[in-house]
Amino acid sequence: MADKKLNTGVIQFLKFNAVGLLNTLIDFAVFTLLHSLGMINTPAQIISYSAGTANSFVWNKKVTFRDRNAGKGSDRLQLVKFIVLNLVVLGISVLLMHLLTDSFGLQVLIAKVLVTFVTVIINFFGSRMWVF
Repeated sequence: MADKKLNTGVIQFLKFNAVGLLNTLIDFAVFTLLHSLGMINTPAQIISYSAGTANSFVWNKKVTFRDRNAGKGSDRLQLVKFIVLNLVVLGISVLLMHLLTDSFGLQVLIAKVLVTFVTVIINFFGSRMWVF
């Protein structure tokens, strides 16, 4: 039984990362476009993160965590939890982007990669343990 739960968790993590790759591509594409058009980092981060997040809810609900959805509350409750989790993660990402670029002088796209690594881990466990 423990092996089945471990396998399910590993499969969910792999699915989450596949969905996350698509989310990240959307996030990076939107961020890069906005940044190249002269938008400053914080609004560009908020807009790009939001685009990836909208994609994330749909795919994670339908693909990654679909087997866990039964008994987890209404779609509306899951959406509210998902939004709350992602607002927290967005706050962390904006803070980390600011620290890494302004305080530590990292190039913006390198900082974006580091921030993405941190937020993926937070988001997976928050999604798995609380949202779905």
